[in-house]
Amino acid sequence: MDSRTRALAEVASIPRDEGGPVFREPWEAQAFALAVALHERGLFTWSEWAETLGAEIARAGPGAPAADYYHHWLAALETLVVARGAATRETLAERREAWDRAAHATPHGEPILLCNDPLHGTGR
Repeated sequence: MDSRTRALAEVASIPRDEGGPVFREPWEAQAFALAVALHERGLFTWSEWAETLGAEIARAGPGAPAADYYHHWLAALETLVVARGAATRETLAERREAWDRAAHATPHGEPILLCNDPLHGTGR
């Protein structure tokens, strides 16, 4: 088993089938890949990740729908990115707003690109 496979096996319990992780939406797979990449770059350890993800899941409470799992995953990523000084909450909020504007400005069926944000390149 290579180091990446071993590291992924240590990640908190993720939805799986016989073929590996299960993602309902492309963004879930991207959030998963981002966590792996940030871990590989040394931003956090798997134990730090598991603790932060566990705290996000606990915050949601025992009645939280299983469908929210990757929302907790994303919240844990944002918490660690901010805690490590890789970005600020404000920067993350600005980027989220830029992607939202880009999504609304993108014609149906076209890929959503950040450059589609009407404010892209305006210094904001």
